[in-house]
Order: sequence, then C-alpha cells, then structure tokens
Amino acid sequence: MIAPVERHARPRWASALVALLVLAAAAAGGFVLHRLTAPPRALLKVDRALPSPVPPREAQSAPEGTTAVGRRIPEELPPIRLPGLDGTLRSVSEFRGKLLVLNFWATWCEPCRREIPLLQRIRSDRAKDGVEIVGIALDYRDDVAKYALARDIRYPLLIGEKGGLEAANALGMDTILPFSVFADRGGRIIALKVGELHADEAALILDRMTDLDRGTLNLTAARQQISAGMSRLSAARGAESPTSR
Repeated sequence: MIAPVERHARPRWASALVALLVLAAAAAGGFVLHRLTAPPRALLKVDRALPSPVPPREAQSAPEGTTAVGRRIPEELPPIRLPGLDGTLRSVSEFRGKLLVLNFWATWCEPCRREIPLLQRIRSDRAKDGVEIVGIALDYRDDVAKYALARDIRYPLLIGEKGGLEAANALGMDTILPFSVFADRGGRIIALKVGELHADEAALILDRMTDLDRGTLNLTAARQQISAGMSRLSAARGAESPTSR
C-alpha cells in the first residue's frame, strides 16, 4: 500500500502571489489579443488639449504633454485631392469661391463626433454668407459612409484613408485630431483651430472672415482679432472648468 503524500499548507502570501501572477498573465494576454485582432484605427492621435488657434504664418509647439506641431502652416490651401464617399477623386480647389472650413476628423474620435452638429448648423445658418464645410475623414471609407448616413451629415466629405495624413502634413499638422482650417474665397488660410471647435470660437472666426470678405477688415487685422479673441475665449473656458483639460 502506498502511503499518502503529506501535503503542507501553502502560506497565504504564496497564494496571493499566485493569484496576482494569474491576473497579470490574463491581462497581458488580453492586451496582446486585442492588439493582434483589433483593426488599425488611429491614423492620427486624438488630442483635446490645444484650445488656441495656431497662427497661419508659424506653427507653435503644443503645450507640455501633447504632440508638437512641427511644420510651417502655408499661407494658402495646398492642392489636396482625395476621394469622396462615392470614390470620385475631388480637389479642395473645387470649393474656392466659398468661405471654407476644412474639418479633419475621424469616426473613432470623440471630440470630432461632438463637432458634427455644430458644423451642420454653421453650414445651414451661414449659407447666405457663402460658408461651406468640407469634412476630411482620416478613416476608412466604409466606416465613414455608415457614420455619415447614421448622423445625416449633409456637407461634403472627403476620405483620407489613403493620402489623408499627407494632406494634414501639407497644412503643417502632424498627429492631432480634430483640427479645422478656415480659408477665404481665394484659398488664403485665415485661421487654424486645433482641437474641438466650439460655437463661440466658430462665430468669432467666421464673423471676422465675413468682415474681411465684405472689405470692412483687412487680412492682418482679421488674423489679429481672431488670435486675441480666441485667447480670451480659451482663458474664459479654462476658468469655467479648470479640471477639464
């Protein structure tokens, strides 16, 4: 008869260590599985920490903890050509003659999604002033088509699944979404807003652009007033919600 093997009680610390190792292994395995099975989504990094506009003449460094804007922003819109939802190649130059807002966004970007109702209202309310919104989605065409249908997006959309990053780079931008470029009828860049666009900011920029368009303000004054006004709005927003950034 074989004698039973004597089992020694496992110390409590050993049991806790084993449990911790099991949890760590499970978490690591889950992370690896997610990385291996999830489709590559983030063509650009989402950044919500840049409330101020970047001056059109010179890109500024982002605040600490964000990705810096490292390229020079051009005076005029570069020749950007991207497909629309139907696959037809379109050029941003088609929209010259309008007060243009180019909004770079993605379906997976929460602040981008929050901007959409505002952009819809701007296009409707300011149509009489010749304002047009064009969304440039740094995303997959199928995802954009489904999202546009679900949200009833009515302004033109261009798909940057291929070529979108190059378009952003041509405007002096690297890894930040969302951002919006404001250009006059001749394609001159008047302002560039990095981060989520708010209604008061849009009103400020578009009012100054309308003044410029009517000849009651020159380009230098328009840019200066936009810069000063955006700084005030940013400071006020930070004072209202100091922990939101």
